[in-house]
Amino acid sequence: MAGTTRSGTDWQAWQDSWDRQQEWYMPDREERFRVMLDMVEAVVGPAPRVLDLACGTGSITDRLLKRFPEATSTGVDLDPALLAIARGHFAGDARVSFVTADLKDPDWRAALPHDAYDAVLTATALHWLPSRDLTVLYGQLAPLVRPGGVFMNADHMPDPATPRIDAAEHAHRHAGMDRVRAASGVPDWREWWALAAADPELAGPVKERFALYGEHADGDTPTEAWHARTLLDAGFAEARTVWRSPSDALVLGLK
Repeated sequence: MAGTTRSGTDWQAWQDSWDRQQEWYMPDREERFRVMLDMVEAVVGPAPRVLDLACGTGSITDRLLKRFPEATSTGVDLDPALLAIARGHFAGDARVSFVTADLKDPDWRAALPHDAYDAVLTATALHWLPSRDLTVLYGQLAPLVRPGGVFMNADHMPDPATPRIDAAEHAHRHAGMDRVRAASGVPDWREWWALAAADPELAGPVKERFALYGEHADGDTPTEAWHARTLLDAGFAEARTVWRSPSDALVLGLK
């Protein structure tokens, strides 16, 4: 794993900084990762071939390899800045490879090094896609998961049938975020990207990233029931929620 480059960029520090920023938004982030890896071990064992989908800085891969040293991972993403951090962080680790690909490209799977994976994992990423695009993606993922393998998506999955509950949860969560921010000074989304843009090795990739995405591109965050139903329609044999917080869910599809 790489440390500091000649220009002075500390990739481990950037990985840690990304994690802190994400954890500020999602205090139960580590719990969802733990359950995700529990289910990987339960279904496909402790040495899986994993596709880290929309991998970002490689947060899932980092936890995967710490828990399962014999695992291998392919990370795929389009974000040049987050991929730069991922590639720097995992440089020299033969268990890890990264692919730059647009999940909206019908041929994105052609860039992958393998035709099938034991597990395809993603977290807090696919809400960028509208449900029509996510439906297509789920259909593309089904052939990538070997028989008996798993797909898991942990993401924002609100229930439009409970607006008062959702509003109360949102207010309580954000009050807690305000307290943490006042105590720790953790950067929010915009501040984190401003810090990244100031790093000489990340300035170019950050500029390219915002040209690709803009500030943010939220999809329409369908419910966990929608995700399970769509996975079944795509060809998975079973699908259901295996973890839930007041605002998010982890849905598993079994091939």
